[in-house]
Amino acid sequence: MGKGDRKTAKGKRYNSSYGNARSHAAKKTAASKAPAAKKAVAKPVAKVPTKKAVAKKSAG
Repeated sequence: MGKGDRKTAKGKRYNSSYGNARSHAAKKTAASKAPAAKKAVAKPVAKVPTKKAVAKKSAG
């Protein structure tokens, strides 16, 4: 492919346009490509309904 191909970076430069092949954003450095530390997301804990202990009456 060459200058006339608008899907390549060379064609984008020739046509003076931007897109997926020639993004307008700055390139990432090696430090920013490192995997970021994931934030710990606290999941809501489902409360299990507990039965209340009923005091037994003493027969007597």
